[in-house]
Amino acid sequence: MKALLSEQPGGPETLVLRDLPDPTPKAGELRVAVKACSLNYPDALMIEDKYQFRPPRPFAPGLEVAGIVEALGEGVTSFKVGDRVFVHTSHGGLAEKLIATPSQCMSIPAGMPYETAAALLLTYGTSLHALQDRARLRAGETLLVLGAAGGVGLAAVELGKASGARVIAAVSSAAKAAVAREHGADETLVYPSAITDARALAALFKDACGAKGADVIYDPVGGEYAEPALRAIAWEGRYLVIGFPAGIPKFPLNLLLLKGCDVRGVFWGAWVQREPKRHESNMQHLLELYASGRIRPRISARFPLVEGGAALATLLRREALGKIIVSME
Repeated sequence: MKALLSEQPGGPETLVLRDLPDPTPKAGELRVAVKACSLNYPDALMIEDKYQFRPPRPFAPGLEVAGIVEALGEGVTSFKVGDRVFVHTSHGGLAEKLIATPSQCMSIPAGMPYETAAALLLTYGTSLHALQDRARLRAGETLLVLGAAGGVGLAAVELGKASGARVIAAVSSAAKAAVAREHGADETLVYPSAITDARALAALFKDACGAKGADVIYDPVGGEYAEPALRAIAWEGRYLVIGFPAGIPKFPLNLLLLKGCDVRGVFWGAWVQREPKRHESNMQHLLELYASGRIRPRISARFPLVEGGAALATLLRREALGKIIVSME
């Protein structure tokens, strides 16, 4: 099999394509023939040794995979050879074959394309957990989504609308604003790609959210965008910390006091391990939303495995309008 490996710490340009023997599943494991792998920001952090989990090298990045079960280890009865599955794994997705456990897999509904399946699990799972379990978003509330045209941001826009919220999508270009509106945003605002005036940005957020402010702020961006957004939060609002591609922000705690608000961390991967039954319920809800047409993952670019490094670089440049997929076919 072919795999795109991280053999030393570094950026996407350090990934190398290697030929490896097909892995053999041990007892309690199965082997999946990967059809599509969706890229996410943690993949970039992992190959630079900046993520909280560091697999031993060499390893293939890739957390979110769709494929076909092609071999079973002893004792595996919950899946059979030929089953189509989502896989949420810690790494290994940028390869033609992947070893997983049954608990990491979930059946793909009939008719769902592999690329769509690969784009659904982590981004929508994260956003649903954030909005439903962490923020308790309610119908009629105002939701401000930063980075709203990226993978998790666009998922948050759609899920916010499905919850009955008023959704304001904050993005860095007019093209991204158009995509957010296509996916249900009630209003959009375009913020600068580089922050030179934090007060002006805060005023932009406040004007968009209105006098009351945002009941929930969904922030997968971080950096210098975070504090101006926090200044637009409503009394007893909930600020969701999703990720930090723009850097890890620092909040003045007096803002939390004055707003009576909460800052809430969202670590979907750890929550899945701790709450498998609730995760299963969330995934069933997502599949129902997909079947009803209320969510529709957007794939902005497709790359072959040999160009997986270029795909990851595209993600890091924040050029994705939705999800970036590496296809094995």
